Amino acid sequence: MPRLPALPTHPIILGALLILLGEALLGIMGGIIKHLSSDLSTQQIVFFRNVAGLIMLMPILIKTGFSELKTQRFHWHLMRALVGLSAMYCYFFVLARMPLAEAFLVKLTSPFFMPLIAYIWLKESIGPNTRWAIVIGFIGVAFILRPGTDTFSYLAIIGLIGAALAALAKVTIRKMGNTESSVAIVFYFGVISAVISAPPAFYAWQAVPDHAWGWILLMGAVATLGQLALTRAYRTAPTGRIGIYVYSSVIYGAIMGWLFWEEIPLWTTWLGSGFIIAAGLINIRKATPKSN
Repeated sequence: MPRLPALPTHPIILGALLILLGEALLGIMGGIIKHLSSDLSTQQIVFFRNVAGLIMLMPILIKTGFSELKTQRFHWHLMRALVGLSAMYCYFFVLARMPLAEAFLVKLTSPFFMPLIAYIWLKESIGPNTRWAIVIGFIGVAFILRPGTDTFSYLAIIGLIGAALAALAKVTIRKMGNTESSVAIVFYFGVISAVISAPPAFYAWQAVPDHAWGWILLMGAVATLGQLALTRAYRTAPTGRIGIYVYSSVIYGAIMGWLFWEEIPLWTTWLGSGFIIAAGLINIRKATPKSN
């Protein structure tokens, strides 16, 4: 009987594969959200995303043990949930209305906000490479926004607000990451977000078609698995060596948008993506040690 190929053991290879997998799963989640938006409100989708994610997390929580949920920093979990939930509303809103590739690109601007927030809040210094990355990244954003033209994207501004909020949520995770486990962070985010997002969902409630329930469960599954894959990737290998692979999400978005919604990105979108990816590479390299 033929043996199955062994998983790669080299941390860089394994980390890169996990990021590719994680981004693919989150890309599928984005496609499902866009699909569901034709039948459900954004408020409903956000609520179902959090509830379905919690359901999918329970088997993992049972395996790891509920002791991981002990916390003395609930106030930080609450802040992270409030900010992250606000970012989710922005992101899901633009996913329903923008081409997938553009929506994914705007989301990728979040790392450019993080140094600014960390500088203001945590008093972390900003190196010259990071400053260049921020400038180049927002030049790319300008090409996506297309200000002064008939195709100016107001939706992208909402996406940028969501990216800034997501950056604040990630800095909050950094603030409490030395004592809180990944499972606890994901769990408390899901619980708090599900509770807070319930009233808006019921206010904007639309009848849920029978066929949508399967998509809702799948959305929760791929979102949870994608988050866990990315968390595992960054624990397996240095960010500076594998971070570039997050930009695979733009490729996934372009392919899905073209196949299922006949979306063809404008040339300005591709040019903007080039600037954003270049900025991301500069930002990643600044943290990479000069060693083999």
